[in-house]
Amino acid sequence: MASEAEIKYDEEYVQNSRGLKLFACRWLPANGSPKALIFLCHGYAMECSITMKSTGTRLAKAGFAVYGIDYEGHGKSEGVPGLVMNFDFVIDDCSQHFTRICEKAENKKKMRYLMGESMGGAVALLLHRKKPEYWDGAILVAPMCKIAEEMKPNTMVISVLSALSRVFPSWRIVPTPDIIDLAFKVPKVREEIRANRYCYKGNPRLRTAYELLRVSTEIEQSLHEVSLPFIVLHGEEDQVTDKAVSKQLYDEAASSDKTLKSYPEMWHGLLYGEPPQNLQIVFSDIIGWIDQKSRYGNTRLERELKEEHEHLFKSDL
Repeated sequence: MASEAEIKYDEEYVQNSRGLKLFACRWLPANGSPKALIFLCHGYAMECSITMKSTGTRLAKAGFAVYGIDYEGHGKSEGVPGLVMNFDFVIDDCSQHFTRICEKAENKKKMRYLMGESMGGAVALLLHRKKPEYWDGAILVAPMCKIAEEMKPNTMVISVLSALSRVFPSWRIVPTPDIIDLAFKVPKVREEIRANRYCYKGNPRLRTAYELLRVSTEIEQSLHEVSLPFIVLHGEEDQVTDKAVSKQLYDEAASSDKTLKSYPEMWHGLLYGEPPQNLQIVFSDIIGWIDQKSRYGNTRLERELKEEHEHLFKSDL
């Protein structure tokens, strides 16, 4: 296992197609070639470089290259804090940045995995839907795949929400409980997130709430289309996303390679909100799963290598 001194951390800003500067970061094993590439998709109101630092560090110590990006309006990226005008923009931004990294010469033959937490789980699933054959697997941590029935507004309210969100998109009038108290078991972690000025803490903005409802409904209706290998992990005491929906994803997904891990007495924040002994269990499962998948390669790599050899053969003729 690598020490912290053997982890290389870098930051940069990348410009998206709408001219906004987005913050991106990476954790790399300083010595040797990474075993695989992992792309972090953070949750709503969160960011990568601080709240997901321990995640990136753990995975890099295990030999993986880890990449994160703060969505528009999140973390250190430009945009109105907490505002998601169109979830498709988030997917496009992540897809462009992650794909650019995957297509670098040194990464072409590496396995590539998406890792999404909460709303980031929805981002990971939508990235897979955008390019169904591109990603080699997904780690879905308490993913937001569906709005619970008891929380879902009726059709008329949804119509009003849609109309209002177009006129007053940045209004912060959507009442919600304190998610930080519900999500993270360890009090010190709650304090750290509250003190992190890059985490959005106001009420959800009108347009953001509508977009989350829209994409959750889309994902719920297309769970059967999920075809990539995945592991879904959920705390049994999660009060933020519904553990039953993770089971529904596992049952309905078309993938023939899928794993469901359920953790008694654990909450929503499985990656950094639990006591150390629980984090050790969760990351042992995640790293073990990725190691197993990465050890043998896959049909995508075999197909791309075959196409590359055929191209070289034709070039020599």
